Amino acid sequence: MIKYSFQTKVAVITGAGKGIGYEIAKQLSSAGASIILNDIDWALADQAAEAINVSGGVCVPVGGDAGKLDTIEHLISIAYERFGRLDFAIANAGITTFGSFLEYQEAAFQELLTVNLKGSFFLAQRAANKMIAHQQKGRILLMSSVTGITFHPDLTAYGMSKAALAFLAKTLGVELGKHQITVNAIAPGATVTQRTADLEQGNYTENWKKITPNGRCATTEDIANTALFLLSDEAQHITGQTLVVDGGWTSTSPPPGT
Repeated sequence: MIKYSFQTKVAVITGAGKGIGYEIAKQLSSAGASIILNDIDWALADQAAEAINVSGGVCVPVGGDAGKLDTIEHLISIAYERFGRLDFAIANAGITTFGSFLEYQEAAFQELLTVNLKGSFFLAQRAANKMIAHQQKGRILLMSSVTGITFHPDLTAYGMSKAALAFLAKTLGVELGKHQITVNAIAPGATVTQRTADLEQGNYTENWKKITPNGRCATTEDIANTALFLLSDEAQHITGQTLVVDGGWTSTSPPPGT
């Protein structure tokens, strides 16, 4: 891991009780940032924050649904009440729902959009307004996906939501540039987490290694390394972009099992 320094920086991260979000929180903390860590599972948020605090970090757990405005506003208010600032807003929370286009149900569609789009949009909006009010430079990071770039079976609705986040990063990069707030997205490819390990009858890693040009799945560390770069001063002139982290998969895009 490249050694960045985020001393005095404060980050809000949604959906960070485990997986990619937790790894981003852990790496930011190791680099000196104070973290407000959200997860819809209160117990998981507490457990993740405790692990970071035991390691010498400063992490405040906040349970709650990141797709709801009251949760979003609570997270941002804690940043200013506890630390007096907010530097990074990372909209990591998201859900994946599989289903063919011809059979996809309205309830699943509404839930998907609430978490993936509404939660990300309003975290970015509320964070940006606070940063502007405090005349503070900041970073907003959205979590897109390779499924928002190219086809994947049974992920039409999910891919649509992730494509929207890439577009949101592009437009906000323009709109917020004059305030010295950068907005970027990461589009991970197949990434090994506990959730993905349960997919494809336990063959997830092997299936994706076979169809990824560099012969490996991403790790949560790969995605977190990318996040830290985009949050760093070294990336201050990068905004409105979506950085694909997929080992080259989108260049060919074969579905798993082929």
